[in-house]
Amino acid sequence: MTAALLNSTLTSLPLIARGKVRENYAVGEDRILMIASDRISAYDVIMGEPIPGKGELLTQMALFWFEKLDGIVPNHLTGDDPLSVVTAEEQAQVRGRSMLVKRLKPLPVEAVVRGYLAGSGWAEYKTNGQVCGVQLPAGLKNASKLPAPIFTPATKAEMGDHDENISFDKMVDIIGLDLATRVRDISIQLYQRAADYALTKGIIIADTKFEFGLDADGTLTLMDEVLTPDSSRYWPVESYAEGINPPSYDKQFLRDWLEAAEVDGKPWGKTAPAPSLPAAVIEHTTAKYREALQRLTQS
Repeated sequence: MTAALLNSTLTSLPLIARGKVRENYAVGEDRILMIASDRISAYDVIMGEPIPGKGELLTQMALFWFEKLDGIVPNHLTGDDPLSVVTAEEQAQVRGRSMLVKRLKPLPVEAVVRGYLAGSGWAEYKTNGQVCGVQLPAGLKNASKLPAPIFTPATKAEMGDHDENISFDKMVDIIGLDLATRVRDISIQLYQRAADYALTKGIIIADTKFEFGLDADGTLTLMDEVLTPDSSRYWPVESYAEGINPPSYDKQFLRDWLEAAEVDGKPWGKTAPAPSLPAAVIEHTTAKYREALQRLTQS
């Protein structure tokens, strides 16, 4: 495993954007170098310490899923070597944690698919029996499997803000009926294929979010990360049960620690700066990401 990367510092390419985890650099007019750092965020706050190896694990997992999902919808991968577009001195920041992708026009909505009731979906269901305008059967519990996967889109938030769940009708207002319908149907297909496969490896994918863009010809294209523990809720089958928040292969361990963390003798208020992470929390979080990848890719 290479040294941890909190922030990349490439000077040979112009920086387009620095997100919570990923940093995008322009490669000419039509490609982007997407680097997955080892940053980790919780409650929309970026932690001050990196999670060593996280960026490499996320990139390996995304590439694994792009291959598994091939044939459903085009994706943003170019097949070009990310190391080919940076200087020799910069390659250490790029190696193993980067994708060289097509530059697309991103859709302003996130495509969320839920196969189980959890998180904000469970919270909404308790109040009105629905999730994002989708009526669900009565009597479901926290973590209940849904009769069929449902599509529950969200608007993309600025960094530091929360994504906002919206109805399908609202999504139609934003991007039009034809595009909204295609995104919905393709997202459910992608989720179903991934969830069916993951189950054979002992992992439940409770929900996930996809991002799409349009290329220069208007072709709908799957982009960004896909089906990583940062964008999905992964539950080990052996510890799954209805009525509880099942243990997960994502940031839940970190979130649980933060819930109990104190700053200046008071509970942390979930605003920056974040509390300093102990070595044990960092190591456990890395181990969870690694375990998820190992389980999915084991033969």
